[in-house]
Amino acid sequence: MRLSGKVAVVTGGGSGFGEGIARRFAAEGARVIVADLDEAAAGRVADSLGESGLAVRADVAVGEDYEAIISAAVGAYGRLDILINNAGYTHRYGSMLEVDEATFDRIYAVNVKSIYHSAIHAVPVFRDQGGGVILNIGSTAGLRPRPNLTWYNGSKGAVITLTKSMAVELAPDKIRVCAINPVAGETGMLHRFMGQDSPERRAQFLASIPAGRLSTPADIANAALYLCSDEAEFLTGVCLEVDGGRCV
Repeated sequence: MRLSGKVAVVTGGGSGFGEGIARRFAAEGARVIVADLDEAAAGRVADSLGESGLAVRADVAVGEDYEAIISAAVGAYGRLDILINNAGYTHRYGSMLEVDEATFDRIYAVNVKSIYHSAIHAVPVFRDQGGGVILNIGSTAGLRPRPNLTWYNGSKGAVITLTKSMAVELAPDKIRVCAINPVAGETGMLHRFMGQDSPERRAQFLASIPAGRLSTPADIANAALYLCSDEAEFLTGVCLEVDGGRCV
């Protein structure tokens, strides 16, 4: 098993990409803290992992909640090896001028400020242990922005830049920091990206993906497994596009 003995935190682990990652990591031997704003969803996924899963209800935009996630991992398993910043938020597809300030603030709090919280609370643990891995979930939106998702695009551009800067700063501590940039996938946020989920809108999205399909939780989980495994020990600052050719 590629993650045997490892302890991993997955935020937004109650559904979508996060759930896919949590299940894949547990299957590879990791103990997984499933953190989610939706307590019932986190519990459902953690329960399905048996002894390998632990649920924590948390809002990653709140520092105290993020601290509780890290404390839960260390308290239950005595260590933390992998941290997946997967929780995300977006506005609905549409004019940037129609996004209210509260929604804008929430996007940046969940997508960007959460990475700050993760560093504040997880990096000291990693330093004490002699290393660790942080994996941020970005988006192709941060590289090849689609119109009408402007503020979300900007937040994911920040994720990519933060990943690279963190990687350089933390490399001497043997802390690797990478990112995955998925293309739009079959998750709960898809209807927001599309504005409306209709055959016509799906056809427009698929037309921009050379491989001809949306991403799946399994696609993202498989990439995350490699980047977080010891096989990738010399990779840091890598922002891997898992996008069926969308960014080529």
